[in-house]
Amino acid sequence: MNEKFDRRIFTPRILLEDIWFLFTHVPQMIGMMFNKDISKAFIEKTMSVVTAVNGCVYCAWFHAKQAVVSGLSEEEIKNLMSLQFKADASDYELAVLLFAQHYAETNRDPDEEMTDRFLDDYGEKTANDIQLIIRMISFGNLLGNTFDVFLSHVKGMSAEDSKPLFEMIFLSLPRHLCSRSNG
Repeated sequence: MNEKFDRRIFTPRILLEDIWFLFTHVPQMIGMMFNKDISKAFIEKTMSVVTAVNGCVYCAWFHAKQAVVSGLSEEEIKNLMSLQFKADASDYELAVLLFAQHYAETNRDPDEEMTDRFLDDYGEKTANDIQLIIRMISFGNLLGNTFDVFLSHVKGMSAEDSKPLFEMIFLSLPRHLCSRSNG
């Protein structure tokens, strides 16, 4: 087979960096839940856009379901997942969704000018909370994609940046941790 797995996956370095980032930002995650400028629907829209870019099928399913619960229509969700969200977003949301798309497309390396404008438009607290949401869903997306890349090896597909030994260890960790805690 000549098919290639083309979604972003964890490498050992990126996994450790992301775990450390999320661990050190737990207080901000808690504070973000009380930010009145960020509704549940707004979070789901942002997460759906990042998921559409990263292509995690598990996150797409989960966040589509969460988006329905938060009040989005099926049409809005389809538009978000196909990155055709401009007609369904308010001006306030549109700038965030475009930034989220850019952030994901650049693999967490957004243009400095765009980031500065984003900070100016939303203020430091809300902009940082939104960037945290983007990092959280990116982490989930890469978890799902790393699981999928392992499955793709079984089907004979190759993947850029793939390390099969790391992926086997990665997939065995949850099972190993659960068995240790149960006995």
